[in-house]
Amino acid sequence: MPQKTLTIAGVDILPGETQKIELPVGRLYTDAAISMPVYVKRGKRSGPVMLVSAAIHGDELNGIEIIQRLIHSKALNTLRGTLIAVPVVNVYGVINHSRYLPDRRDLNRSFPGSKKGSLAARMANLFLEEIVSKCDYGIDFHTGAIHRSNLPQIRANLDDEETNAMAHAFGVPVLLNSNLRDGSLRQCADDLGVTMLLYEAGEALRYDELSIRAGVRGTINVMRHLGLLSKSRSRKQAIEPVTARTSSWIRATDSGFVQFHKELGDHVQEGERLATIRDPYGDLLDIVNSRYEGIIIGKQNIPLVQEGEAMYHIAYFKQPDDVVEGIEQLQDLLPPDDTALS
Repeated sequence: MPQKTLTIAGVDILPGETQKIELPVGRLYTDAAISMPVYVKRGKRSGPVMLVSAAIHGDELNGIEIIQRLIHSKALNTLRGTLIAVPVVNVYGVINHSRYLPDRRDLNRSFPGSKKGSLAARMANLFLEEIVSKCDYGIDFHTGAIHRSNLPQIRANLDDEETNAMAHAFGVPVLLNSNLRDGSLRQCADDLGVTMLLYEAGEALRYDELSIRAGVRGTINVMRHLGLLSKSRSRKQAIEPVTARTSSWIRATDSGFVQFHKELGDHVQEGERLATIRDPYGDLLDIVNSRYEGIIIGKQNIPLVQEGEAMYHIAYFKQPDDVVEGIEQLQDLLPPDDTALS
């Protein structure tokens, strides 16, 4: 069955064609036009339409590099169906090094939006109508916040069989079952019948090489799983991820200067020391301990803390040793360059 013509921002893209499209978003005070960059590659053979998107939060940059490397990967030479890649969704946020839009709204809490609403609502509506509604599947790339790093992980509605299969195919050690949140891209995509994963890895305003390479490889793994690319002939053993159903943040018990004793990916026991907090003279104020056994999947990096501030994000598993093994396997699997993705 022949593929239909795909139209984005008034541009028709036919099977076998590749287009770079500037999707108009708005204008700056200076009357300079602002547009969202959209890359579309269509295979000559029919197949699903898959979206990859990054920088919905404008300070989360790892996904931009993931998409850049994906676009230039030789693996796409055998593409079936269509890849729609949007490396910068929140253009305003990237310009300002900010998570938010100029109106201080979070774009990922503004879906489905409206054509006559706030700036965030208008951008959300535009992205949903022009891009997301035309897709079957998607991966949205995120990082931790400023001064916080996330272990490479997939967050998704793992109770859905198709989503669960995609999450396993991605190939990172940790899957975190995450309910759909009102106003999020993932929730509105689900309403449109678009199956979507959220990849979390690294820190805001920084590139993290391991997270980027894991993201590129994982995306290609999903594309192979969905039939957009041919199956891999590699004999390397795939990572068998472990699913966490619950997680929580450990918060600072006092304000002061921090010495961290545990890092991302560490397996910690209930009651184990995570960090110590000291006053300006070096005198001990308090010890931060883990409340439960689990794996550290998120961590604050700056050695300054206010009372009540989130310091460690811990996911809870029945078999944490399997997670540690998966993290080590991920490091071994990823090459120092992109040759294995050709």
